[in-house]
Amino acid sequence: MHSRVIYNNQLIEATKARLLPITSAALYGRGVFTTLAIYRGRAFLWPQHWMRIVEHAGRTGVDCSGYDEEAVGAALARLIEANKVQDGRARITLFGSAGRDLWKLKGARKTELLVMTGDARVIGEEGLALTISPYRINTLSPIAGVKSINYLDHLLCWEEARARDFDEAVTLNERGEVVSATMANIFWVIDGTIHTPALSTGALAGTTRARIIALASELSIPHVEGVYELSDVADADEIFLTSAGLGVAIVTTFDFHRYTVPVGSVVLRLREAFRQLTIS
Repeated sequence: MHSRVIYNNQLIEATKARLLPITSAALYGRGVFTTLAIYRGRAFLWPQHWMRIVEHAGRTGVDCSGYDEEAVGAALARLIEANKVQDGRARITLFGSAGRDLWKLKGARKTELLVMTGDARVIGEEGLALTISPYRINTLSPIAGVKSINYLDHLLCWEEARARDFDEAVTLNERGEVVSATMANIFWVIDGTIHTPALSTGALAGTTRARIIALASELSIPHVEGVYELSDVADADEIFLTSAGLGVAIVTTFDFHRYTVPVGSVVLRLREAFRQLTIS
């Protein structure tokens, strides 16, 4: 990450940011965040990211009434300029400091805001290697599908895959349905049709996911959101992941199966259309 952050609307050195330990965020993981891409010094799809933050804040009891899209967007732009970011990433976090908690600290802010930036993630030309996670997503959890700071499940899934020398892993829910990768949405192509898990499986409503679905419609590429098992992914002609950090990332290995990406393939068409959006 970069050296400066914005914490409660103040531009400070990242090492000087301090979160109170006796808060709902620190004790229980009450908080929401979003990670977004920065292209040519500008935050990409910011209104969509803010809309999701507000929705997820409502689901987790985080009071965001003291913040709005314009003010937080201005703080983000200020930090991008201060850190001289041209192409990179940003993370916006709202820490819920107060709720109906067992432990409360009088006088604490209701919500703390942290904005930080970092370099773009680098994906090798060889593409991503994907495996299957042994862990499961619980769709009955009240924070299923929420971009919560209580993100340890996802991190442990990712770390387990990385320990086996894979870049990412496919996660399933308790019913055995395909959900997503550990930190990205998953798509695959069969006979020219794009498939991706429905949100009912526990998949996150990713902003990049939504944009890719819209691009598929614009390019007249058939697409289906549905409920799938691993065998459906195994039949894929192409697989790719999407997230703010990855953009559109091609999967070239799924466990022991290797994929080639021919010129004019669906994923290359979508990746180029997405790239055009980022430079417009």
